[in-house]
Amino acid sequence: MNKDIILIGAPVDSGASQPGCLMGPDAFRTAGIKPMLADLAGSVLDRGNIAPRQHADRPHSNPALHHLAETIGWTEALCMAAKTACEDGFPIFMGGDHSLSLGSVKGVAEYAAGQNRPLFVLWLDAHPDFHTPHTTRSGNLHGTPLAYVTGQKGFDGFPEITCAVDPKNICIFGARSVDPAELKALKENNICIHDMRSIDENGIIAPISEFLRQVRSADGLLHVSLDVDFLEPSIAPAVGTTVPGGVTFREAHLVMELLHDSDLVTSLDLVELNPFLDDRGRTARLMVDLTASLMGRTVLDRPNRSH
Repeated sequence: MNKDIILIGAPVDSGASQPGCLMGPDAFRTAGIKPMLADLAGSVLDRGNIAPRQHADRPHSNPALHHLAETIGWTEALCMAAKTACEDGFPIFMGGDHSLSLGSVKGVAEYAAGQNRPLFVLWLDAHPDFHTPHTTRSGNLHGTPLAYVTGQKGFDGFPEITCAVDPKNICIFGARSVDPAELKALKENNICIHDMRSIDENGIIAPISEFLRQVRSADGLLHVSLDVDFLEPSIAPAVGTTVPGGVTFREAHLVMELLHDSDLVTSLDLVELNPFLDDRGRTARLMVDLTASLMGRTVLDRPNRSH
């Protein structure tokens, strides 16, 4: 990788119901993400934490919905930060809950369109996050980013989607908690989803490799969004949306190693880290280690750590 790596802290806490993700960016820093990246990839710029734009509260027909105006403000700020960072290098968005991807993916998609290249998205998550503000029963907007960036209806008040991500360019990997409304919408949009049963039956390599072949053949940009709950909760407890049966330590590193070998990834989200729920920083360190695998660190030179 020849680009500068740009760290962007996004202490977003508005999209989830359990507080704590706002501490995520500083937990990544404490876990050593910047020196690790400097050792592996050279130039690393930490642009600090961004702040949301301010909006007045706005009513919504879904009474469960919360922090709508604040999430809209985060979306606007992150979209602008993403476009600027893509022009300057390889952005890593350190969250923050997954609603940060409303803005990060939107901004990356607009940058890709300006380069006349399609954007592909690999969504490493226990959930497909394909609700709209109208269909979410929890009211948590961290469950809506993929619906938003593909241009689904129901996002009144959010910045207009002018460069929608083509649903056929999305791969959801590791899902194991899908609501009925999401399942219906995913089928209607023909979105590729590999749930944990599919991974158990077919393994990691074949489906990831096939998706990467699609990216390469289209000369696409690839955005990876890594949610802590992609991982088995026993190895990554610091998340408010734990779902049993996630990928193992080695499976997760294999995904990242395959992505590194492809040399196709152009931007990254690290989301849903809630340090308040962590065990002596072990989840933050694991997420940093996974980022290291994405950047080229191999099993042979990974340091041993005691927990």
